[in-house]
Formats: sequence, C-alpha cells, structure tokens
Amino acid sequence: MSIKNFAPVALATVAALAAMPAFAGKTLDAVKSRGQVVCGVNTSAPGFSAADSQGRWTGLDVDFCRGVAAAVLGDAAKVKFVPLNSQQRFASLQAGEIDMLSRNTTWTLTRDASLGIVFTGINYYDGQGFMVPKKLNIDSAKKLNGATVCVQAGTTSEKNVADYFAANNMKYKTVVFDTAEAITGAFFAGRCQVYTTDMSDLAGARTTAPKPDDFTILPMVISKEPLGPAVRRGDDEWFQIVRWVGYAMLEAEESGVTQANVDKMRSDSKDPGVQRLLGASEDTGKLLGLEKEWAYRIVKQVGNYGESFERNLGPKSPLALPRGVNNLWTKGGLMYAPPVR
Repeated sequence: MSIKNFAPVALATVAALAAMPAFAGKTLDAVKSRGQVVCGVNTSAPGFSAADSQGRWTGLDVDFCRGVAAAVLGDAAKVKFVPLNSQQRFASLQAGEIDMLSRNTTWTLTRDASLGIVFTGINYYDGQGFMVPKKLNIDSAKKLNGATVCVQAGTTSEKNVADYFAANNMKYKTVVFDTAEAITGAFFAGRCQVYTTDMSDLAGARTTAPKPDDFTILPMVISKEPLGPAVRRGDDEWFQIVRWVGYAMLEAEESGVTQANVDKMRSDSKDPGVQRLLGASEDTGKLLGLEKEWAYRIVKQVGNYGESFERNLGPKSPLALPRGVNNLWTKGGLMYAPPVR
C-alpha cells in the first residue's frame, strides 16, 4: 500500500470501529438474564440511601441505581437493594454478591488500586466534619482536645480524625461502631461527645435526632471526600455503562431536560445535543451495548442529576443542604460531564 493511500484507509478503519456496537460484558449479561440490578447501598444514610417503614428506598445513591436499571432494563424499578455496612461493602462487590456499589463511598487511591474495584465517577463532593451537642458550647474543632469521638469502623473517617488530632497535637478517645444506626443511637444517647463523618452524613443523622436543634455541625471541614459508585475491576463494558449513566444525568440537567419536559424535548428540540442524548437522532446506546433510548429512560423515570439532588439533599429536603460545589460547572460548581456524543 502506498503512503498516499494509507491515511484514507486508516481513517475509514477508525470510523468503522467507532460505529461497531459494544460487546456485552459478563455483568451486563447477568443483569439482563436476572432481570434485575443488584445494588449495594448504605444501611441508613438519609439523603443517600434509606428505607421507609414500607421498605421503599430513597436517596441520591438509590436514584443512581434506578438510573442504571432504567438504562439497562428499561425499568427503574428493577433494582434489588442490598444494605451494607462500611466493612461489608467492598467484600460484597468483590465476591460478586452485588453488581455495583452506590453507597456514599469515598474514592481514594488505595481503594481504587488495591481492592479489585474501580470507581465510575463522583456523584457528590463532600468533606469530613464534626457534630456536637449545643450544650457543650463548642464552636471550633480546635476545641475538641480530650473529647470522646464516635466514628464508624471501616471508613476513611477513622484515619482522617486520627490525622487531624495528631496534626493539631490534640488527644481524643474513639468509640467505634459498625453501622450508622448504632453510631447515631450512641451519639444521641450521650455515649460520646462528638460524631465525626462526612458533612452530608452529619446533616442526615441530625434529622433523625429526638431533638435536632440540640445539636450543631461545626463549620470546619478536615478532608476531601469525593463520593461515587464503584464496580468490579475487569468488566470494562459494565464500567462504561455505570459511568455514563451518571454523565447522562448531568448532561440532561445542563441541557435543561427534566422528567416533566423530556417527552416534549425529545419530539420538539432542535438542539443536536438534546436529540442525541434522548435517542431522537444518533444511536449512542449501541456503543454501550444498550438500546437507543437508554438516556431518555433515565430522565423519564428518575430525572436529571439536579432533580435527584433537590429532592434528596437540597434546601427543600429534610437535610436542607446547599448545592454548593455540587452544582454544574456552568453555575460555579464542580459537576462536569464529558459530551454524550
């Protein structure tokens, strides 16, 4: 082949490969055969994953699981939620007991590189803080020297609090529990003076207190806690699907596509990006091993990222958290999705 003919042939080959549908991975095959996505969630983390008295799960992480089910199976309800404590979560994913972990879990180098799992993205930017009873009259974490601190086993919070107290030459005593329910029960009963975990978790925990106004969350944040879903390492096809579910929810919000207007946007919008996202023009689904309407189903049945945030965590929810850094990049936040194209 002459040099002058090489470039057109190479470009044609690349184009052909790009148009090929994805091969189904073993996890996708199992999910389709089962007719259900098995999703590991927190035992109780208001705003992220919590079950009511009827066993109905709600939360930002729960919505993400439902988004995957909508994309893959066409029905957001086809999810089996498996509540896991901090020490169970990674082993359950490694063992194949769950298809994905969506459990307000911090993405760290050690977890990403040594546990046989891989994080698919960040769905909430958080940081660790402290909650104390108002009656202690403490307004700064620097005043916690000698305190008894409740912390959950198997979390990044354990190491972070140790680092913080050591760096500030302060003493403390830990009281360690396996579950969120146990730790909040102990803290509200007065077994420890301080509860430390992610700021969003503290806000959620305070809503469950007998008298929420008796407790205050200190303003200091002592760590970076990027939270996100994870899957088993080695199944690239499933990894891509879970990752792009999150990006599709962000892209929908940025494009102004909501649960309420998704049908109208799909039929009437002249925006090529919206048409592509909702499967009204190009078929992006085949690249993921999914149907053409995969992203449309997510928005129609679950909503975009902003809608999920507002109903689970936002100012009008029981947690009343500001959007802050979890806003879209176009609004001064850190949430940014690669183009769905």
